[in-house]
Amino acid sequence: MSDLTQEVSKVEVKGFEARHYDLLMNLLTFGWYPSFIGRAIGDIGLKPGEKVLDMGAGTGRNALLIQEKIGDDGRITALEIGEEMKAQFLKKCAPYPNIELVDRRIDEPLPYEEAYDVVFISFVLHGFIQPKREIIVQNAYKALKPGGRFCILDYNNFDVERAVWYVKAAIRHIECPLAEDFIRRDTVSMLTPFGFGRFRTNTYFQGYLRLLTAYKL
Repeated sequence: MSDLTQEVSKVEVKGFEARHYDLLMNLLTFGWYPSFIGRAIGDIGLKPGEKVLDMGAGTGRNALLIQEKIGDDGRITALEIGEEMKAQFLKKCAPYPNIELVDRRIDEPLPYEEAYDVVFISFVLHGFIQPKREIIVQNAYKALKPGGRFCILDYNNFDVERAVWYVKAAIRHIECPLAEDFIRRDTVSMLTPFGFGRFRTNTYFQGYLRLLTAYKL
């Protein structure tokens, strides 16, 4: 896995897949994805009035679910660079003036400092090489207020070789080539040196997916 480069990543979705991303996710999961993502965002424990930084915001589906929890007094700053994704995001989130879309990469230093209660990243972190993941983690830590939480919805850490056949096949033949590298690493150990602690875990899909919440100490 050490010879993998960012060029093999599938994290930046483009073209047909980007234009129909939500529909494709619904079809590929036999309609399971909307209820799953709703449950996972519910498990964050968002409160009215909280400020959320949404890293790799995609089509805006997650932002709308977050908006339901934080209300009009909350605020969402959504970071996204894909043109097709941004177009869908703007269309969906236009009715909400407290949702801001920013065209900015998350794997480069960000200007936000102690401004957010929550940083949320959903199925994006696994699509970066490790040095870029560390930049993203550092960005999250810097952006959070003291005691704020970094919520990572992504693959759990497990032995891919021993996973059920359909999970193993998806990871090895369909997913981003960087996904298995992410799965093999201990995410808690990756976050700890940056100053995160008090970890909380919610698991889904037989434990293969996880919402990992880490608090800024």
